Amino acid sequence: QVQLVESGGGLVQAGGSLRLSCAASGRTFSNYIMGWFCQAPGKEREFVAAISGSGGSTHYGTSVKGRFTISRDNAKNTVYLQMNSLKPEDTAVYYCAADRWIGNSYAVSGEYDYWGQGTQVTVSS
Repeated sequence: QVQLVESGGGLVQAGGSLRLSCAASGRTFSNYIMGWFCQAPGKEREFVAAISGSGGSTHYGTSVKGRFTISRDNAKNTVYLQMNSLKPEDTAVYYCAADRWIGNSYAVSGEYDYWGQGTQVTVSS
């Protein structure tokens, strides 16, 4: 069982930056692939980024590539999402997710077993 708690959301102007954190419970954090997803009102949950258990492999959604960076600190059981050059269209609730056996389906929200409660990110124009 893994419990996830996100933090770091808030209100920022377009062009600004935020860093989201997701703290995980449990002693085998490094065994889990971690993902970030976002969901805007009236839209489906969208893949943002994912990172392998070791941190050696990362993947990004098309709309955030080059602007967002996912990283993890396994000693702190925490995964991060550094968000730069934010745009109003990035406004959404951001969720972190975890799974042990996701393989190449890291961009599919339904493949993740564990989810945090979400943190709101609002980007003003």
